[in-house]
Amino acid sequence: MARRSLPNLIKRLSLTAAPPRSRTITYMPRPGDGTPRAVTLIPGDGIGPLVTNAVEQVMEAMHAPVYFERYEVHGNMKVFPAEVVESIRRNKVCLKGGLITPVGGGVSSLNVHLRKELDLYAALVNCRNMPGLPIRHEKVDIVVVRENTEGEYAGLEHEVVPGVVESLKVITKHCSERIAEYAFEYAYLNNRKKVTAVHKANIMKLADGLFLESCREVAERYPAIAYNEIIVDNCCMQLVSRPEQFDVMVTPNLYGNLVANTAAGIAGGTGFMPGGNVGADYAVFEQGTSAGNVGNDKIIAEKKANPVALLLSSAMMLRHLQFPSFADRLETAVGRVIAEGKCLTKDLGGDSTTQQVVDAVIANID
Repeated sequence: MARRSLPNLIKRLSLTAAPPRSRTITYMPRPGDGTPRAVTLIPGDGIGPLVTNAVEQVMEAMHAPVYFERYEVHGNMKVFPAEVVESIRRNKVCLKGGLITPVGGGVSSLNVHLRKELDLYAALVNCRNMPGLPIRHEKVDIVVVRENTEGEYAGLEHEVVPGVVESLKVITKHCSERIAEYAFEYAYLNNRKKVTAVHKANIMKLADGLFLESCREVAERYPAIAYNEIIVDNCCMQLVSRPEQFDVMVTPNLYGNLVANTAAGIAGGTGFMPGGNVGADYAVFEQGTSAGNVGNDKIIAEKKANPVALLLSSAMMLRHLQFPSFADRLETAVGRVIAEGKCLTKDLGGDSTTQQVVDAVIANID
């Protein structure tokens, strides 16, 4: 059963004065844009309940105009509950913790199921340095745009004869064109200068060749944005040696997962990389990279999960909902906590609990 908190939110909003503004706000809302928005919330597995609760606390402290419909979903379920999918269709937006995906036999990935069900064809991860964290490379600010619905993740596998398994990689013109269009449009709207297509067309000449062909056609419509291509194995080497050369990277499904996790590790760690999955109608926000998104038993028992990635993902969500000043305030507060270095979890060089990080972020909200 979903838990709604709209009445309490409206009461808080009516009793709370707007925070003082330190600069002119040029964003001009339409009438009714301040109406609280419903967001489907899936705490998920492992550290998911810890970090989603962190978001709930910060949203409440900010008096953000959102309220959550909470549903329990776990990675060992055979299918996504219909009422959860219906909630996302109704609300258009979802925030979720990580869901465990069984390795080898067992149920298929619910993460993949949700992306296909809602046609969340673009996954976006922003991997960048943050002041205050030890880093190996400076000036890293990479956006990975990953095709999210086909490729090796199509799940088309079968055993031809005993001991021989065939797995199909599906690449289509339609999906390749729309992910390329999304990457270039993102670059255009966010003043990015270059888009790099990642491929293995020297070996998979037809499949990755079709992906490249689509990227080239879209690139012609954006002459102000530089375009280049790189083979995925060379891409990984270049990422760990000169990551600052990359700006926006557009990839097929499997390569995007590998590239995003690698770029996150280079930029400082997966614990503070935000991300989201978006389609024409719906958006699901979660930790940007799959590595560590459910944590381990020790972190859960000690309640020391890093909430920063999901907090920053929720800032992306606020901006998606056209609440830019709330997103700015949240990102600024998180940045201050990271820069101070007093309340960091173990993966970032500290020993703080999740709650201590949350309290520090709340204390730094303007």
